Amino acid sequence: ETNMNSENTPLLRRTTSSLSEISNSRLYLAVFSAVLGNFNFGYSLVYPSPVLPKLTSPDADPRLRLDPNQAAWFGSIYSLGAAAGGLGAMLLNDLIGRKMSIMMSAVPSTAGYTLMGGAVNLSMLHGGRFLTGVAGGMTAASIPVYISEISHKKVRGALGSCPQITAVFGTLTLYALGLVVPWRWLAVAGCVPAVLMVVLLVFMPSSPRRLLSLGQEQKAEKALRWLRGAKYNTSIELNAIQHSINTQVKITLAQLATPIYYRPILISVGMRFLQQMTGITPILVYLEPIFAKSSVSLEPRYDAAIVGAVRLLSVAVAASLMDKAGRKALLYTSSMLMFLSSLTLTMISHTTPCPAVNVTAPNSELGNALQASQETALSFVPLISTVVFIFGYAMGWGPITWLLMSEVLPLVARGVASGLCVTVSWVTAFVLTHAFTLLVDAYGLYVPYLMFTVVCVFCLLFNAVCIPETRKRSLEEIENYFRTGRTFTIRQNHPSVVSS
Repeated sequence: ETNMNSENTPLLRRTTSSLSEISNSRLYLAVFSAVLGNFNFGYSLVYPSPVLPKLTSPDADPRLRLDPNQAAWFGSIYSLGAAAGGLGAMLLNDLIGRKMSIMMSAVPSTAGYTLMGGAVNLSMLHGGRFLTGVAGGMTAASIPVYISEISHKKVRGALGSCPQITAVFGTLTLYALGLVVPWRWLAVAGCVPAVLMVVLLVFMPSSPRRLLSLGQEQKAEKALRWLRGAKYNTSIELNAIQHSINTQVKITLAQLATPIYYRPILISVGMRFLQQMTGITPILVYLEPIFAKSSVSLEPRYDAAIVGAVRLLSVAVAASLMDKAGRKALLYTSSMLMFLSSLTLTMISHTTPCPAVNVTAPNSELGNALQASQETALSFVPLISTVVFIFGYAMGWGPITWLLMSEVLPLVARGVASGLCVTVSWVTAFVLTHAFTLLVDAYGLYVPYLMFTVVCVFCLLFNAVCIPETRKRSLEEIENYFRTGRTFTIRQNHPSVVSS
């Protein structure tokens, strides 16, 4: 309670300045505590990448050996768990609050890792994988909402991409640990961030918006003061939040048919569907098996680690550009990069090596040398293309989908709508991740890659036609945009709403 002394003189401070200084250090701490859940999510999502090669190999423990069908389930059952967790979090978000739902996710997480770490049969493996999925779905549904409600508009873009960055950190950590740690210990290591998250979150405030909606004004004031620092004049922000809560009505099905509700919900659901259809989940989950199939000259596990590192870089780039370049520009760049790289991957995986080198029959050594050098050059193309694909994804469609979802959804329908988004997203991921293994076994990598290429074209069109630019807008302004149906255009020098 460091700020007791400043609380005794609210009048003095109110008169001195309404433009008050914000200190962000505690806000960052609160965000860090929450996003540990996303770290865990990124870690558990790609757990099969280093583990599947070990469990499908002939010298695996016979009780745990996976055939192609079981391997497909081990990769994809996570997404079913995540869909269940997302729906659960949708109820929990409004029932026990954002912060508590994030803390609750540690329960299935720890249970799931314990099951996988001590697995003696397949049902323990699949059960553990399902439970870590439930935790992943819970965090994916609660954390972006919590972060957007505790941050202010100057930093919301950067902080809104934090869940994505930490998920990427988690993925990279798993790929890196997978190089040195046996798979059972990988599961044990997964328990650490979950426990740390719970310990830290105990000391963090609840979302001021949530407290106000429960009518606990003093607690909300205290939480906001804690987040913004002692010198901040909380009354303006609290009034704005209170106003947007007061103007909210309970939503009925008839109202859902009005553009203010269905447009942002359809935009969010559409983005989540397309985000998964680009094939990002199966590519990340089966990264090592894919590289093993693509005849890359490096060992697949090192490729996986390289991809993880590049992904981290690209998300950092996106976070720094998010509030400068605007969301749509990044989505365009992202879709183009993904389109080009998946097109390249489609062509590579379809072309067969060309036997035309026999022309140089007399100097066959030269021919062999040529062919060998061509092959080494070509063997890096799948790695480079995959890196570009993931770079593109992590620059735009990865983080912005989450950020826009927490920005455009109307506050009344936010809980329900984000639950719907998460479910659509994970059911799509489940179907894709499951089908991917079976398609690759039947037709090779060519068919799934071709499909991903087509989806990237749709991503471009969807961004052009449907998505509004939300940079430098407060949540209330964005909601107003959908209410009035005006398009707001952003002028650098002139930040007010321009009606068309």
